[in-house]
Amino acid sequence: MAVDFSWLIGGPQGSGVESGANIFSRLCARMGYNIFGKREFYSNIKGEHSYFVVRISDEPIHSNVNCVDLMTSFDAETIFRHHSEVRDSGAIIYDTVLEDIHVDRVRTLDAEFKSRLCRELDSAGLPHTVRSALDLARSRGVRLYPTSFQNVLETLAEESQNPKLRNLVRIFNVVGVSLSAGLLGLPLDELLAAVGYIFSKKRQIADLNKTAARHSYVLGTSLERFVRIPVCTTHPDTLLVQGYEATALGKIAAGCRFQSYYPITPASDESTYMELHEVLDVNGQPPGSTAVVQTEDEISAVGMMIGSALTGTRSSTSTSGPGFALMAEALGWAGINEVPVVITLYQRSGPSTGLPTRHGQDDLLFAVHAGAGDFPKMVYASGDVSESFYDAMRCFNYSDKFQIPVIHMMDKFLASSVVTCPRFNPSRVSIDRGKLLDSVSGPYRRFELTDDGISPRSRLGLDDGIFWNTGDESDEFGHITEDPVLRVKMMDKRMSRLDEIIRHVPQSEQFVVHDIQEHTIVSWGSTKGPILDAIRMLKADGIQVGFVQVKLIHPFPPDISSILADARVVIDVEANHAAHLAKLLRQNTGIEPDYYILKYTGRAMTCTEIYESLNRIIQNKAGRREILTHGA
Repeated sequence: MAVDFSWLIGGPQGSGVESGANIFSRLCARMGYNIFGKREFYSNIKGEHSYFVVRISDEPIHSNVNCVDLMTSFDAETIFRHHSEVRDSGAIIYDTVLEDIHVDRVRTLDAEFKSRLCRELDSAGLPHTVRSALDLARSRGVRLYPTSFQNVLETLAEESQNPKLRNLVRIFNVVGVSLSAGLLGLPLDELLAAVGYIFSKKRQIADLNKTAARHSYVLGTSLERFVRIPVCTTHPDTLLVQGYEATALGKIAAGCRFQSYYPITPASDESTYMELHEVLDVNGQPPGSTAVVQTEDEISAVGMMIGSALTGTRSSTSTSGPGFALMAEALGWAGINEVPVVITLYQRSGPSTGLPTRHGQDDLLFAVHAGAGDFPKMVYASGDVSESFYDAMRCFNYSDKFQIPVIHMMDKFLASSVVTCPRFNPSRVSIDRGKLLDSVSGPYRRFELTDDGISPRSRLGLDDGIFWNTGDESDEFGHITEDPVLRVKMMDKRMSRLDEIIRHVPQSEQFVVHDIQEHTIVSWGSTKGPILDAIRMLKADGIQVGFVQVKLIHPFPPDISSILADARVVIDVEANHAAHLAKLLRQNTGIEPDYYILKYTGRAMTCTEIYESLNRIIQNKAGRREILTHGA
């Protein structure tokens, strides 16, 4: 790669870290670069540590790497936590006021990390200060760029004759981004355009931040040159999008007209985004509106979604693990009543509240087995942001066609990733409402016993389309029955849809064979990106590794058994402790993975970690379970 550069910005939660990273991402995207950005933050409204890593490249990229090239910090904790992540040839821009801050003054450092940090400084014979952490970095060859952020505010206050600006530390994020842009030789006009876009809804604030950006940029250009990043070839049909935005847009494009939710991290972002775009204008032609309702709890959210779907409206909800737990009972009600609904499950680290703002793939087996008794459902997993748009559309089609609940598996890693991708094209997925009736003649049997096990479905207001629903077993009309013969017929009717799914969902939508080699990875969900990048790194070393990405998790695709038959070594890669997919693989195909690469720290995998683990496996130097731990 001509350019492969990673930049980190850090600061207290609520200090504008995300805005700063979005400015840098948009700036580099406008220059033509591919972007992969990821935010990490504590479950705290304000004060705890937050950081954002943005990787840019002139080649396609799908993940972060372990080290960063340039770090910009306007607080002490960022330096304490991340100084060791800056590569030896990298650089750190920091506020000079931080140098003498002692570890004990940073109250937000948890005891375990503080203990490790102090041991590191003690082993080097250094005092427990920011200056010492910076000295450790400098001893490895890292360049330091000390800058007084306060002096920037003082200058701005004098130039604008506005003394209030001296205390406006809220714009330290823009100062840090602009110093970085100047140091790297990025275009000033693109920087100002990115700042204007991020603050476009607040004209006065936008102007103020542009002034700060211009001044800080000039200051950055005066620093000793570090690395110059040139303008790249731009691609006109490229989007810069965050994961939850893609899923929300996919729902809207699919014709979702009702979404209920109860606030929970990280799922809430999708619903609030849909609230902001309840009427979406496309080329001057509004396709309709989506009603978004915040309910009093998750039980209400799932109930309202089901009620809406019974009218014939495409309906969904979004939640995370603890919220999904509360929805499980109603999920069974939707199953026995053959109600098509879509639940977007944004996984995070459990159990219980676990790590509320951190990543995990902890809920796969829960999703597969959720609900009392046997009823058909589909569990479907997206592997990246672009997939999530099209998969959201497909999930509604699956739900309508097979009249089942569909659980769309997402996670915090996907939700909070900011990436460049080709502009979405909704016409790639045609809308299929299944057996949704326009008219009824004769007695209407909502749960009619049909050859394919799927009954014609009525909609609200349809003449003679009256039907009954109950949580009990029912006859074809929906009336309660406990007749044993009819019970068998109804159960077989419903459960036959699992076979229908395998028969009618194209194999390309069940799983993706990226390659089959002697060593082949099997995985699912957001591990796709770092796996693909790690495979490319190995290929540069002359090593070929295959990869099978499972998208249809339940019912499990039987053809995977024959696909993996050509692999001598099967490697399972997942972000959970119990290797959920491996259990399903063993249960459905009898295939036992030879190795496991697992991560359950709450931080997303990097391609560097997977690359290193795969190298150990290929060299027969790995344990059966490779546990990844990178990330602050």
